[in-house]
Amino acid sequence: MAKPNKVNKNQVIEKFQSHEGDTGSPQVQIGILTERINNLADHLKGHKRDEHSRRGLLKMVGKRRRLIKYMERVEGDEAVTKLMKEIGLK
Repeated sequence: MAKPNKVNKNQVIEKFQSHEGDTGSPQVQIGILTERINNLADHLKGHKRDEHSRRGLLKMVGKRRRLIKYMERVEGDEAVTKLMKEIGLK
């Protein structure tokens, strides 16, 4: 499975962290998952029969969806809407 390299991951973490050293907040996790999903989607365009990676992609999309629902409950719709615009999902 293609994971984002360390430079890309650090850039995503810096973009979405709420304070210094924040690597586990829902915003950061959603940003990292989105980066991985985009990379894997590109991989699957060229490797259409790679069912194992497709399953991993579906699991990541489900995890991201659960994190977004959690954010809606805890932080409200405005924070989720802002994050979605930054990521480019809506």
